[in-house]
Amino acid sequence: MLVLAVDTATPAVTAGLVRVDDRGEPGTAGIETLAVRVTDDPRAHAEVLTPQILECLSSTGHTPADLDAVVVGVGPGPFTGLRVGMATAAAFGDALDVPVYGVCSLDAIAADVLGADADGTGPGAGESAGDLLVVTDARRREVYWARYSGGVRLEGPGVCRPADLKAEPSQRIAGSRPHVDLFELPAHSVATPSPAGLVAVAVADLLAGVEPEPLVPLYLRRPDAVETADRKKK
Repeated sequence: MLVLAVDTATPAVTAGLVRVDDRGEPGTAGIETLAVRVTDDPRAHAEVLTPQILECLSSTGHTPADLDAVVVGVGPGPFTGLRVGMATAAAFGDALDVPVYGVCSLDAIAADVLGADADGTGPGAGESAGDLLVVTDARRREVYWARYSGGVRLEGPGVCRPADLKAEPSQRIAGSRPHVDLFELPAHSVATPSPAGLVAVAVADLLAGVEPEPLVPLYLRRPDAVETADRKKK
């Protein structure tokens, strides 16, 4: 199964092509990254995402018609970035008549940490990704956050000031710098969702052929729209 994975929930514009292979063993699947393009620029989402997707396809000798599914990060993240990524993913899905799966971008970071642990490349090598706090930049001196144990989300996603978010009971942290440095926890190097991490969150549904839920962005900041409406009234 050939899967396009994109995420624009963080300043990084991420696109990748991933092959998913059912190994035939219950609960297992092989996830192979074929191509990745990442641009770290919060103002370039609209300009670079589609070219990055086409570069990934071209570099692997594929065309859009070869895609079997699309996975997209739905946040939490700023309105503009999420809108670009989700609209692009939906457009590819509609044009190619393939399913589009939305996943929490923080879950994808946690999945990347879990994968690094399994590979022996993370600070928790050989262990599960338990007791993990994931934080990303929410601007306004706030962070988006979620807590995980064994790769399963236990709390969040939420948004708050770092001072209002306790490190405990988490034992380590992953996500965007300098925000991870605000917490006295061992930091993992995973800062943004990778294509493989995004697909890992959706892989069970992908292999089972589950019909995806409608794409719903995790803005977590409804008051933004209220403030705009209030200004117009004035």
